[in-house]
Amino acid sequence: MGDIAKGVLGGGWALLVGWVLPSAINLAVFFFAVAPSLEELGLMRRLWPSSQSSTMTLLLVCAVLLGLVLSALQQPLYRILEGYVLWPQRAYDRGLRTQRARRQRLADRVAEPGHPSLRLAVLQEQLSRYPIGDEQIAPTRLGNAIRRFEEYGHDRYRLDTQVLWNELTSAAPGPAVRQTETARTPVDFFVALLYGHALLALTALAALAVEPSAYGPLVPTAVLALVLVPVWYRSAVVATDEWAAAVRALVNVGRKPLADALGLVLPKELAEERRMWQLVTRMSRRPYQPAAEAAFAPYRADPDRVVPMPVVPGQPQP
Repeated sequence: MGDIAKGVLGGGWALLVGWVLPSAINLAVFFFAVAPSLEELGLMRRLWPSSQSSTMTLLLVCAVLLGLVLSALQQPLYRILEGYVLWPQRAYDRGLRTQRARRQRLADRVAEPGHPSLRLAVLQEQLSRYPIGDEQIAPTRLGNAIRRFEEYGHDRYRLDTQVLWNELTSAAPGPAVRQTETARTPVDFFVALLYGHALLALTALAALAVEPSAYGPLVPTAVLALVLVPVWYRSAVVATDEWAAAVRALVNVGRKPLADALGLVLPKELAEERRMWQLVTRMSRRPYQPAAEAAFAPYRADPDRVVPMPVVPGQPQP
């Protein structure tokens, strides 16, 4: 039982709440609002359970399987909503212009004097969901809300978390790593609901084409699902606030253990630390070169043990 509890409170909890639970909600609506209208079809008649207990068992099994599939596909699912995949170039460019203009409007409103403190806090919160650099702007609100903390490590310390994420999460304190997983779960939940409701609306409309007499239950189901899609999207954007805070904490408290794990000493000066992480990031992307020994020598835990390699003329520098 102890191992089961650890699994539920660990990664299993994120999978259960983030993907399986919304899959169960979407399937329950389909089973009880859409599927009965298709019972006259031969295929549905053969697949539809004969008892209520069998229906619940089928719902549970389908929810688990669908949740596992969605979890495995989470990267492309997020990429679509962030604006990186399946977006035509014209739509992508228009999204960039729209998001840049929206961020500028928020910045101008924050700079205006006379806002009540509560209203100013709301505007600052909305503005904080954008990355700092204009070149980092994404074409969607969710893309910007995620990009803001993806660039945090690089902007603050020149530690590229996109390149060194596995190393960082391996070396960082366990509570900080678990906090990022827990904070991401609500975002996964709303993303899964969003895709499920979009598919549910399409299924209801397709069922209406097959069975026009089922106008009553199918049309309200399709309309309600379509109305809720932007609600879930907005909820996912807002839910990234906790995720962003957790990633910032992971970078702040995890960079020293990461340096220790790599055999490096974290410099006391921020400017020197930024140079060190920039070097680590750069060398993680490039093939090994002997010149790296000399480049890392000032940051070694025991520099006396490191013999700088001579720089060979014409050889790429780190």
